[in-house]
Amino acid sequence: MTKNNASIYSALAANLLIAITKFIAGGFTNSSSMISEGIHSMVDTINQVLLLYGLKRSKKAPDSSRPFGYGKELYFWSFIVSILIFGLGGGISIYQGIQHIIEPEPISNPLINYAVLGLCILFEGWSLSVAIKEFNKVRNGMNWWQAIVKSKDPSSFLVLFEDGAAVTGLLIVLVFMLVGHHFQLDYMDGLASVLVGLLLVFVSAILARESRSLLMGEGIAAETKEKIRLLAEQDEAVVSVSNVLSTYQSPEEVLLMIMVVFEPEIDTEDITDAIVRIREVIKQEFPFIRFVIIQPSET
Repeated sequence: MTKNNASIYSALAANLLIAITKFIAGGFTNSSSMISEGIHSMVDTINQVLLLYGLKRSKKAPDSSRPFGYGKELYFWSFIVSILIFGLGGGISIYQGIQHIIEPEPISNPLINYAVLGLCILFEGWSLSVAIKEFNKVRNGMNWWQAIVKSKDPSSFLVLFEDGAAVTGLLIVLVFMLVGHHFQLDYMDGLASVLVGLLLVFVSAILARESRSLLMGEGIAAETKEKIRLLAEQDEAVVSVSNVLSTYQSPEEVLLMIMVVFEPEIDTEDITDAIVRIREVIKQEFPFIRFVIIQPSET
């Protein structure tokens, strides 16, 4: 989690500087696509602030009102981030692009935009390479999409998607600006802005889907469930495990409930001792399972 924080802090600083640069360049050159890119970077900056806030809130200790802790704060704020990408980033970029397609205006001093775009591509490219390197450490041999779907830490893939969308958006703006400038097609600037907006809408839809799934409550993998079942059934007092229920409270905390059929001849004290043993074995094998509820069952 510390590494994720470091990558978010570096992306926050970079995006803030890049956003200011883009706004200044867009104001001087009257480029809507450059303004859209500035909005994109500013939204990314806000997103990283919200992610850091969510990470901080998720670390709060359990209390009387939240006995299982505040881990899902991270999932909530990740979902808010995906909505902001859609509304602020995508929506404003599309709107502004359409306005400049309807009423195109020539870009003055395009060389300023080219210089700014070149520098931004270098900075965002470096940030993306760092995000890719960090994400590769947790993929565990899975392909990219599987790793994203199975990841329980949205802060890792949110930064990855944001940086990827940023680099792609910059390349779109650069290409369309070059074509528009060379062929004197003023509307190309607005078209680039619309495409950047559509890109952000697409990215936000993916992020919203994954963040919503985590917020609603994803459980542990089927293989982990089976291992827990076998561990519990190894206890001498257990006949079988009838069900295993779980949900991630945060990327590092799982709430587990298992329904256990105990030997019919044992008494309440023996059942209590067995529950303690089973809980200890499960927590020792799976440290991320923070809360273990064992419910005796008849079938």
